[in-house]
Amino acid sequence: MTPVPLAVDAQQHRPLIIGLFSVFVLATLAITVWAGRRTKDATDYYAGGRSFTGFQNGLAISGDYMSAASFLGIAGAIALFGYDGLLYSVGFLVAWLVALLLVAEPLRNSGRFTMGDVLAYRMRQRPVRTAAGVSTIVVSIFYLLAQMVGAGALVALLLGVTGETGKNLIVVLVGVIMILYVTVGGMKGTTWVQIVKAALLIAGAVLLTVLVLQRFGWSVPALLDAAAHHSGTGRAFLEPGQKYGATAVSKLDFVSLGLALVLGTAGLPHILIRFYTVPSAKAARKSVLWAIGIIGGFYLMTIALGFGAAALITRADIVASNPAGNTAAPLLAWQLGGGEGSPGGAILLAVISAVAFATILAVVAGLTLASSSSFAHDIYANVIRRGQATERQEIAAARISAVAIGAVAIGLGIFAGKLNVAGLVALAFAVAASANLPAILYSLFWRRFNTSGALWSIYGGLSVSVLLVLFSPVVSGKPTSMFPGVDFHWFPLENPGLVSIPAGFLLGWLASVLTPVEDTDGEKYAELEVRALTGAGAH
Repeated sequence: MTPVPLAVDAQQHRPLIIGLFSVFVLATLAITVWAGRRTKDATDYYAGGRSFTGFQNGLAISGDYMSAASFLGIAGAIALFGYDGLLYSVGFLVAWLVALLLVAEPLRNSGRFTMGDVLAYRMRQRPVRTAAGVSTIVVSIFYLLAQMVGAGALVALLLGVTGETGKNLIVVLVGVIMILYVTVGGMKGTTWVQIVKAALLIAGAVLLTVLVLQRFGWSVPALLDAAAHHSGTGRAFLEPGQKYGATAVSKLDFVSLGLALVLGTAGLPHILIRFYTVPSAKAARKSVLWAIGIIGGFYLMTIALGFGAAALITRADIVASNPAGNTAAPLLAWQLGGGEGSPGGAILLAVISAVAFATILAVVAGLTLASSSSFAHDIYANVIRRGQATERQEIAAARISAVAIGAVAIGLGIFAGKLNVAGLVALAFAVAASANLPAILYSLFWRRFNTSGALWSIYGGLSVSVLLVLFSPVVSGKPTSMFPGVDFHWFPLENPGLVSIPAGFLLGWLASVLTPVEDTDGEKYAELEVRALTGAGAH
């Protein structure tokens, strides 16, 4: 199998492929318009009217979380690096325990629409809300970047687009659709799109997993043996060391990545705002439990998809299609459907790719909504307008900022086409864990924490993590870097979490203890503690 016959097959069945894509896009846009007509006020736009059940929100969280990184990036990472690629599956799943045990219930009780509501409850409103808004936007843009790259790789594969101009147009198209989702549908539209998308993605993953296991006689050892043999590296493919562990730097990178994945989820803005869409903290807790079950099952299936791709497709063919392995899952679908010249291969490829594309659209909508909501509610309404903005003005600001954030994501997505989407998402996790998580945990559980600590932890963690990413091999110095032609990196790790996450916690602690104790509002903390634990006074 080679990418050339696949491109020929895709061209021969282009009407089918375009038709399926159109059905998915039009169906989700119809849902968005339907929900948009039922969006009456700020609570509807930001929190879906708090009308979703725990199960519905659990599905929506799953749809928000199971992104292009999950379906395309993890399968590609396992297909190329075997055992080392498993870290993404394990890390993404274990992270939910942190969200469940520490964040979900107290956050739902303490806030209204955004993370900034919780942080500003017992601190100075304007500086803290500004910091929360800036951090939310930066984290969301990192995450959006991954989805743009995934969309470009996927659609380029299907339509046989090889030139940079064509791939860039695909990124622009995704950005335009995502802006439509947010500006028209708000949280209600975005949530229903994510619920539908989660169901479709689970169904697609189940289908591919069944076909893979059937191909190997329902024997997991046979699948692993075939993957190891076909990988070209033998049994080493099933052992640590293909990507991490060969050198001291790669070992540290492994630890850094694991730390970012496990701690990052509890600081992701588009996940945090989902806890406000349910009517109570109990429903928020149920949401996370449902999400853990759904996401856990999905990540088990990505393992089968990754090793299945390694067993049935050569590494050279995967890399030739996309250097970062982002098209391994669609290539696997094509092969399982019959391969070259087979209508079944083209049909399965089109269906799975359309599902993956719907996945990307739903996730980018959630990210754009989180960042635009934070700008409108935290920065515009409470900082610029000092709480004097009407709900209509606030929603208008959210829609305008969604357009601006979408434009930035489109621009950056054009430059990141060579990067693995799972790796890009891991960077977003590192930034979230460095900037947002320390401030959230300190605010909820530490009486001595104050405004200075919040500003230092958010801006400090954000600055350290972004600075280290800019001067890492992700941006320059390697053939797979964002800018491969130059080399200005001095930080050796591809993920900054090992340094930036402790820095965020340390800076928040240091600023708080160096500030006079009079700057800490003990009464407000007592109110927040009661509210977080009991739900008294929650919205």
